[in-house]
Amino acid sequence: MGLTPAEFSSPNFNDRPKDIVPNILVIHYTGMQSLDQALQRLMSSNSQVSAHYLISRKGEIFKLVSEEKRAWHAGVSYWRGETDINSYSIGIELENPGHEFGYSKFPRGQMSVLTELCVEVMNKYSISPENIVGHSDIAPRRKKDPGELFDWKSLAQKGVGLWPEPILNKITLESFDKSLNDFGYEVVDLRSTITAFQRHYLPDTVSGISDATTQKTLATLMSLV
Repeated sequence: MGLTPAEFSSPNFNDRPKDIVPNILVIHYTGMQSLDQALQRLMSSNSQVSAHYLISRKGEIFKLVSEEKRAWHAGVSYWRGETDINSYSIGIELENPGHEFGYSKFPRGQMSVLTELCVEVMNKYSISPENIVGHSDIAPRRKKDPGELFDWKSLAQKGVGLWPEPILNKITLESFDKSLNDFGYEVVDLRSTITAFQRHYLPDTVSGISDATTQKTLATLMSLV
């Protein structure tokens, strides 16, 4: 790895199932008021929560769980038919107070380190762009992170994830609900799923409503996978 993380050892992990190789990368925000609070929570056996990496707002990187192990970051979640996301994923936390404590943009240095880390992880495990997701993508009824201020577009421009550009001029979907599910989302509460989709791909229009732009955006993404 070109990056040199500070090595920590969270107790919150277990073994991946035999022969499982990560094929999903999940990006979170810490949603806490300080880096110290986030580290304490991710390192506390009482929290039962961890991630493989944590990146501070200054761009410092902390390795908390070995990639070979199953970190506990996803919770109840779903992506592209898989429900045991922890077993199949690498989890990266970004220091950010989140929607509860003064949500803010992610600094350039933090994003730069994240991009480099994501590229290394993607190359190491051959993770496909459609499997670069946020916590809200895999748990839309529970989570908002990394949220609408996260710059998914710049990440995709560097080969990390998908970005729907240019948008198709016509709607080509027979069923919006089914297409959301085909793309990867679990559709239990449609409004929550649309909101999560918009946080990721239409961050300036987070309404939870399936308007024409939302449908065209999904159609564009479907054409890329």
